[in-house]
Amino acid sequence: MTVPIKNYFLLPFTSILILASTFMTEPVLDAQTQDPTRQAGYDRPIAPSNQSRSVVVARNGMVATSHPLAAQTGLSILQSGGNAVDAAIAVNAMLGVVEPMSNGIGGDLFCIYWDNKTQKLYGLNASGRSPYKATREYFASKDLQEIPLFGPLAWSVPGCVSGWQALNQRFGSLPLKQLLAPSIRTAREGFTVSEVIAHYWKVSAASLAENAGSAQTYLIDGKRAPAFGEIFRLPKLADSYQLIAEQGADAFYRGKIARKIVAYSDQVGGLFTRKDFVDHKASWIEPVSTSYRGYDVWELPPNGQGIAALQMLNLIEPYDVRKMGPGSADWFHLFSEAKKLVFEDRAQFYADIDIADVPVDSLISKEYAQQRGELIDMKQARQQVRHGDPKIQHGDTVYLTVVDKDRNCCSLIQSIFHGFGSRVTPPEVGFAIQNRGALFSLDEDHRNCLEPHKRPFHTIIPAMVTKDGKPYFSFGVMGGDMQPQGHVQILVNMVDFGMNVQQAGDLSRIRHLGSSTPTGKRSMGPGIVEVESGVPDHIIEELTSRGHQVRRSVGGFGGYQGILIDHKNGVLHGATEPRKDGAAVGY
Repeated sequence: MTVPIKNYFLLPFTSILILASTFMTEPVLDAQTQDPTRQAGYDRPIAPSNQSRSVVVARNGMVATSHPLAAQTGLSILQSGGNAVDAAIAVNAMLGVVEPMSNGIGGDLFCIYWDNKTQKLYGLNASGRSPYKATREYFASKDLQEIPLFGPLAWSVPGCVSGWQALNQRFGSLPLKQLLAPSIRTAREGFTVSEVIAHYWKVSAASLAENAGSAQTYLIDGKRAPAFGEIFRLPKLADSYQLIAEQGADAFYRGKIARKIVAYSDQVGGLFTRKDFVDHKASWIEPVSTSYRGYDVWELPPNGQGIAALQMLNLIEPYDVRKMGPGSADWFHLFSEAKKLVFEDRAQFYADIDIADVPVDSLISKEYAQQRGELIDMKQARQQVRHGDPKIQHGDTVYLTVVDKDRNCCSLIQSIFHGFGSRVTPPEVGFAIQNRGALFSLDEDHRNCLEPHKRPFHTIIPAMVTKDGKPYFSFGVMGGDMQPQGHVQILVNMVDFGMNVQQAGDLSRIRHLGSSTPTGKRSMGPGIVEVESGVPDHIIEELTSRGHQVRRSVGGFGGYQGILIDHKNGVLHGATEPRKDGAAVGY
């Protein structure tokens, strides 16, 4: 028996997935005739006949992201002589204008960058820290058992602008003033609201109306969201961008913008001080990796959740997934069981690595995966799961990727967590502040417990795949807890099932809900497996017979973008998420 169909929409921070043109040279199957997980209402003249669009190919440079105007902005930067970092900053700034519920300079940023000159990968953690005044004792004095999900008490310092500056200073070739100019102009003159974005804006309208600054900034006449096809303007955001363009990150952390945010925080009961902003800095870090069937998959270490994807791949690798087939009950069962094991580790161990003891090397080791993998029963879903002991083995969001003519590769993700973040907007700055602080635990014994000037657990994760020491695939899947699940499904679609970069993202997805959380909430059972409409009833029935609770759902399955580098032919293969408004463009 299946759980009754439930159509419900989640805010855009909960979405995701993909991987690329051909990890294998030929598709494993014709998706229209043999793939049981997807039955489209159209037929293309080539296989796979139900792929949503052709793979985008180009020789010189390419941009893939969730909005066409942002993609075009990045392409223009590449064509005017900018490199991958230049284009990525320009794209991110434009996304902050045209997709404000998902990202913006009130949020955080993570990046993996391949620098072709040094032939090396670099990681950037531009996530912000908790206010110095944010203590567990403060929340206890307010009789709060957890940090409120919305409102100023969920604020952490926004790290995005520090990320722009760090990237620009180390790898950029064009000034910020030039990179932000298109977004400043668009914010002042207005942009046309696209379909999916209009939907998520409307979903958030009632909560935005509860805060005067948010209503003034994001609603028409302070009452309603702009509809699909309407023109909308963000003049205060244009003013903030202009200050950053002229003064750099100092405008945000030491100047006028910081002063306005802190003053507003004082008015609404927030905990920000000027010192929180002055002391903030982004950090260059080393990406970490695991091998999967000959490919090296790279993620960033905690405080993000990227290593969850690596742990899942390690658990899946011993199985003949190709033989199981895409959309099969065996594959979905294995995926769900691996996810459950890994997310219990995530809840127990992932935290700010600068402060907490996080055994990263052990968690992503093959030896630890072998030990944990013994808990997977291919015939029966586990009803209770606990975290492992790795030491014995010595969470809305936008994603963008850019590859330039020199084959520098930028995999960048940026977010304000929930749709419109905390839902609170200082009225004079033109952007909402994120609510990442809500992901701290108030349990003093938890690695992710709240402490002053500490980074919270983070859901946003960029990814990159290398092969034989060269960049092969730059990709990401936005969407909260779906992100590592999306990374794994995209990679398996490509590596095991031989799909191209577009087909890998089009395929119907699943996601598992109900694991323990890094805020200290424990799982009370096996959770729920949600599936998209392309998964047939007989697969759901088979999963149910193995002990899974399964339901159909709409939304929340991700927002993928990817670029594959074909070094042999000197060509780039791009794909974009059909569940978003996005585009992959190249020249």
